[in-house]
Amino acid sequence: MWDDAVMRRRDLIAASAVLPVAVAATTAAASEKAAPGGAVVNISGVGLPVIANGRIQNYVFVSLRLHLGGSASPDAVRPKEAYIRDALVRSAHRTPFTVANDWTRLDANALSASLMRSAAAIVGRGVVARVEIISQAPRRRTGVRAG
Repeated sequence: MWDDAVMRRRDLIAASAVLPVAVAATTAAASEKAAPGGAVVNISGVGLPVIANGRIQNYVFVSLRLHLGGSASPDAVRPKEAYIRDALVRSAHRTPFTVANDWTRLDANALSASLMRSAAAIVGRGVVARVEIISQAPRRRTGVRAG
């Protein structure tokens, strides 16, 4: 009898650990399937540095949407997401996407161009048609150099 209670408790704990992951996966899959211009892959929470005078002044967390071109499917790109994130962070440290006199945001055009080059090397040329920056959230909003 005691063993049955322990087994039910273990099943409950295991189910509570798996359920949020399953819900998140189905929500992400649903949001990535239907897009007016084709399939998309969302990448959220990438922390990129704001570097000025050779020092890290702030971090900006960006959420991105990769619009896939042609017959590319999200299922083919999703396994490479970690490599795309890594390439973006490495690029941001090598050549920062810093906006002059503003440590709370990044240069969207430079970030998109860099990610397009990296994505072409990682998932193949033409798979990612364009990059959309959904949001930029700075870690520190105060203490930014004004001019």
